[in-house]
Amino acid sequence: MIPQTTVDPAPDPYAPRFTLWQRNPQLGWSLAVFVLTVVLTYVSFPPISGGEFAFAFAVPAILWAHRAPPFRIFALTVLGAQAVAWIGLLGWLHHVTWVGLFLLGPFIGLLIGVWYLAVWWTMPRLRGHRQFVRIIAVFGLAGLWVVLEWTRGMIFGGFPWLSLASSQWLRPFMLQMAAYTGAWAVSFVLIVFNLGIGAFTHRVFFEGVAGLRKRSPEFTISLLVLMGATLPYVGDVLHQQRHKLLRVALVQPYIPQGEKWDGAKAQEILRTIEKIAFDANEASLPDVIFWPEASVPWPLKKDPLMDEWVESVARRTGKPLLLGAVAVDNPGVPNEIWRNGAFVVDPKSGVHYPGYAKRHLVPFGEYIPLRSVFGWLEKVVPIGGDFIPGDSAQPLPLKVGNATVSVGVLVCYEDLFPALALESSRAGAEVLAVLTNDAWYGEGGAAYQHAASSVLRAVENRRPVIRCGNGGWSGWIDEFGNIRANLRDENDTIYFRGQKTVTVTRDQRWVGRASFYMEHGDWFVPLSVGFVLLAYFVVRLMRPPPIRTDGEAVF
Repeated sequence: MIPQTTVDPAPDPYAPRFTLWQRNPQLGWSLAVFVLTVVLTYVSFPPISGGEFAFAFAVPAILWAHRAPPFRIFALTVLGAQAVAWIGLLGWLHHVTWVGLFLLGPFIGLLIGVWYLAVWWTMPRLRGHRQFVRIIAVFGLAGLWVVLEWTRGMIFGGFPWLSLASSQWLRPFMLQMAAYTGAWAVSFVLIVFNLGIGAFTHRVFFEGVAGLRKRSPEFTISLLVLMGATLPYVGDVLHQQRHKLLRVALVQPYIPQGEKWDGAKAQEILRTIEKIAFDANEASLPDVIFWPEASVPWPLKKDPLMDEWVESVARRTGKPLLLGAVAVDNPGVPNEIWRNGAFVVDPKSGVHYPGYAKRHLVPFGEYIPLRSVFGWLEKVVPIGGDFIPGDSAQPLPLKVGNATVSVGVLVCYEDLFPALALESSRAGAEVLAVLTNDAWYGEGGAAYQHAASSVLRAVENRRPVIRCGNGGWSGWIDEFGNIRANLRDENDTIYFRGQKTVTVTRDQRWVGRASFYMEHGDWFVPLSVGFVLLAYFVVRLMRPPPIRTDGEAVF
């Protein structure tokens, strides 16, 4: 029997031919959303600081979610985009740890990606729904963003770096509501606006409506929310009555991290700091002199010569010092207590103890969490054992002439945590001082990103914030988030060794007065939880109204 052979028929020359995009209709969406989300997220934040982009950074993904794409491709796209964007934003971390960068960036991206998945779940369910349901859904999604930001500041030691509100750090007009709600409401408003633009864009380009029917309730409410969050607070900024509080010499020694803990470089470091402090004192006659975090190479109290040296500098300048330093309690015994803190050094009475001890330590930097699991790891700071956190927000008193100014101190990245600045302000701080060392992270975006948090803390508590860094962003910010001074050299860079004296002023209207946020704290977070729960049950349980024969929903 002769075997039969199968011959493929010749291709039909008249058969339609599909392009790659036609065969994979979601591919174009996926690539566009991925690229736009990465770019818009990155440029919204410092160091680029394109705050206007924060009003639309999530619009591409929101618009796609309206089209009800398959879950898998949507999830992979938005989660991947967030991971890439945050690895880029945190790229400065590679100066300390590459492993940390590629763990932390994707982790934050995954947490934020949860919000995008909620958008994917919500948007298709709003088709044909009544206007009030769609508005509640918008408030619920904005509330979810706030809850996720709050969660990021709590879990695993907390890393609230670059909240969405910080994208507006150079736009004080957007920040004034923070004095009433905390920075949470700034993030809330930005998300509401993103959702409003996404809904309006989808209605115009994909729903085939024309004329007045193009109006979207989500966009209308976003405009109202934006106006309500900004215009009522214009009066707070106008008619300021500013008076001098104190003149501060900011010493920025810019000691390289490779030398900071090198004993062979210690004497050179002391000579550098001393010279800059004396230059500042002679050039501008300040009231006080600020030094940054861990400014001296040996710990106070443990090394008597170190105490004597800082006291001699204060005595010779005739000015009190506020300096960041490591100190050791119970020196010379087995249970030494190492602390990272700040101390006032008076020209007459010397170092004032106990000073301030940092309350929120850096995991793997100043202590090893879960030592039973991670005990084999070494801290980034190569001195002592684990640091011990402080528990007091009591301000440090600074004598300025015949007056005393109460300074609430925040060391290192403590200004990222709203609760810490809030505790210091409630404890009586007239001004907040951030003593930090962003030189760990090179000359990238870290210093600008860090400074953005100080702007938020100033507005929330209506207290001026003075920043003094080893290298990076030093200057001061007024109660309304205006940057009044920022140290730069002749090349217009913030990364330099030098000093500058700034005159810090206060608005008399806020002297001795607490902001609404100071009095009531993070009340906006539980409100956001309520929005989330209400939106979930309304969207899940309520059915859309019937559709008329002309395709319009019956409202």
